[in-house]
Amino acid sequence: MHNQDQALIFELSTPGRIGYSLPEMDVPELDLSALLPDGYLRTEEPELPEVSELDIMRHYTALSRRNHGVDSGFYPLGSCTMKYNPKINENVARFNGFAHVHPLQDESSVQGALELLYDLQEHLIEITGMDEVTLQPAAGAHGEWTGLMMIRAYHEANGDMNRTKVIVPDSAHGTNPASASIAGFETITVKSNEHGLVDLEDLRRVVGEDTAALMLTNPNTLGLFEENILELAEIVHGAGGKLYYDGANLNAVLSKARPGDMGFDVVHLNLHKTFTGPHGGGGPGSGPVGVKVDLIPFLPKPIIAKRGEEFVLDYDRPQSIGRVKPFYGNFGINVRAYTYIRSMGPDGLKAVTEYAVLNANYMMRRLAEYYELPFDRHCKHEFVLSGRRQKKLGVRTLDIAKRLLDFGYHPPTIYFPLNVEECIMIEPTETESKETLDSFVDIMIQIAKEVEENPEIVQEAPHTTVVGRMDETKAARKPVLKYQQA
Repeated sequence: MHNQDQALIFELSTPGRIGYSLPEMDVPELDLSALLPDGYLRTEEPELPEVSELDIMRHYTALSRRNHGVDSGFYPLGSCTMKYNPKINENVARFNGFAHVHPLQDESSVQGALELLYDLQEHLIEITGMDEVTLQPAAGAHGEWTGLMMIRAYHEANGDMNRTKVIVPDSAHGTNPASASIAGFETITVKSNEHGLVDLEDLRRVVGEDTAALMLTNPNTLGLFEENILELAEIVHGAGGKLYYDGANLNAVLSKARPGDMGFDVVHLNLHKTFTGPHGGGGPGSGPVGVKVDLIPFLPKPIIAKRGEEFVLDYDRPQSIGRVKPFYGNFGINVRAYTYIRSMGPDGLKAVTEYAVLNANYMMRRLAEYYELPFDRHCKHEFVLSGRRQKKLGVRTLDIAKRLLDFGYHPPTIYFPLNVEECIMIEPTETESKETLDSFVDIMIQIAKEVEENPEIVQEAPHTTVVGRMDETKAARKPVLKYQQA
């Protein structure tokens, strides 16, 4: 963006303009010198912008239109599940009895809120096939860490102090090894086979008496279902380890398969993904964790329990890993997820899976002629392409992502997972129409043809955005974090 444009957009202040009107103060003015040391008191008025209410509204509205969100456009970020957030969820979360509740209120005065949380736990138990759930963790990665801390506590309670290693696939989410490290474990990588699934022989090689757990998502990060999941569970359990389910891809199996039935001992859920809480923008998220019966004693406290007709916060849990978040979780996100689950019902949740899988396979087959398809088989909710063909012509996957911006699309996930060269990872979600999918696919096909006929237009993209192509290395290493007037 040119400096002149910056001035036109940001330098709106005109002396004498005001955007508010306050009544005259009807209380005595405070003597600030009696409250603050001299060095903290202003001697001059601050230089604040002087703008009208209309100016400021148009300014921020214009800025918001330059942002991309799921309410304004297609968001095909593979592995992130950026699907539409139904507005009924927002309406219910704003009910006075939910929005104005305070976590320090006595239990007797928040029975409705506690009942909702308890009922949400019960729904998540049924959906995942677990035996108990905690709603405390604030996001998926926080849930990972919480689950791993419970696994660690379980092994230590059994006197098994040598289980110090957590196995993760080479296609795993980056948060998996990070969470394991923060929980005090060493991470071991297990390879994928030629089909994109966990290599059973390599798993048998790395598993052992020092294995605390295997972290896995199913379907995996390539969008492929781990067909040998029962054998995987048998290998890990046979070595005395636990099986951890990363719930990032749960919307691919809702009401079709349950992690608990696959042999998983712990599962975290991303309520801001699978269950349509707002995703991004700094949060808040929600990452409940479900466990099988032998891990229940180690759940964070308090647990929301039902005693007779009363809902209570149960702190009497001597083996608990302790509290992992202030109070009882991100309540507003939990309300949204509960609303979504109750609105959808069992048939609706099953339809989520069916349409997510249908949409992904439809897009994959349409694009397979124009981009390499590393794993030519049915996918689940997301699929992975490779830009190797385009790379040979001098165009990288990053260039393709930049070119998509010219057509108003948020790019898909790129260069992840790491075991696919020039990776392009696309997740359409179940909420998008066929018209939207076709429009996106048509643009991807157009870009593939541009690479062959006019590669420069892709290499130099984007062309129509407010900010052109940046030096991304410099932006990462030497960021400018404040506005600088020319």
